[in-house]
Amino acid sequence: MIVSVASGKGGTGKTTVSVNLARTIGSGVQLLDCDVEEPNAHLFLRGNETGSDVVTIPIPEVDESLCDGCGECSRLCRYHAIVSFGSTPLVFPDLCHGCGGCALVCPHGAIRETGKRIGVVETRDADGITLIQGRLDIGVAMAPPLIRAVKARLKTGTTAILDAPPGTSCPVIATVRGSDFVVLVTEPTPFGLHDLRLAVDMIRELSIPFGVVVNRMGAGDDRVHRFCRGEDIPILLEILDDRRIAEAYSRGELVVDALPDHASHFATLLWNIREETRNTGGQAEG
Repeated sequence: MIVSVASGKGGTGKTTVSVNLARTIGSGVQLLDCDVEEPNAHLFLRGNETGSDVVTIPIPEVDESLCDGCGECSRLCRYHAIVSFGSTPLVFPDLCHGCGGCALVCPHGAIRETGKRIGVVETRDADGITLIQGRLDIGVAMAPPLIRAVKARLKTGTTAILDAPPGTSCPVIATVRGSDFVVLVTEPTPFGLHDLRLAVDMIRELSIPFGVVVNRMGAGDDRVHRFCRGEDIPILLEILDDRRIAEAYSRGELVVDALPDHASHFATLLWNIREETRNTGGQAEG
């Protein structure tokens, strides 16, 4: 079972849900931190690093001695990463998506691909939990290729929790695509509801079963609950606005470890996810 934890906005408690859900599942689970621009799951799941791999994407390199400036590569590229004005093409590596199309259409074989580093994928073992996280290099514009590299480490037949980036843009879609279930974390505020609506539209477009976790209950009003009732969206868990949770978070402690009375709440969340996955015909094993 692959469960993605996402949110329409940052700061809702997405990582809190991800790491505590992984701890609740226990040994054998994989936790993938796909928020590659600012990974932070390692702050709560300390352990020994077991590997680190550099990730690259293929970037075109033009052989001027073979190029006649026909412009086929430029006409193909929808991202304007390679541009020709009747002369040797100019390459803009930061715009390149690494599709390889320009090399395929070049009639003279003047384009070859070279690897450009975009980041690293780090793996560590934390008390039986396998944490895999991407770390995007400073200045790199595109996160999806590194997210796909993180997801390539998924082991079939195991339960995996994917901590998605905030928002509803390409990095989030790259993360949640292929998941059996998505947990949308929100808060009972006007901003929380606004961005939850965007996230719901995104997940429905991808046709993935989902439910909602409402964090910081008591700090706002009931507008999120009214929205979920009206849209027939299951609320999987409510997490109270408890100062003790914030204090544990600030110390880098898991809620289920620091506050044992909350452990049953995440066990309930896991049970609800499995039930909703069964009800929608997905995979619920693991």
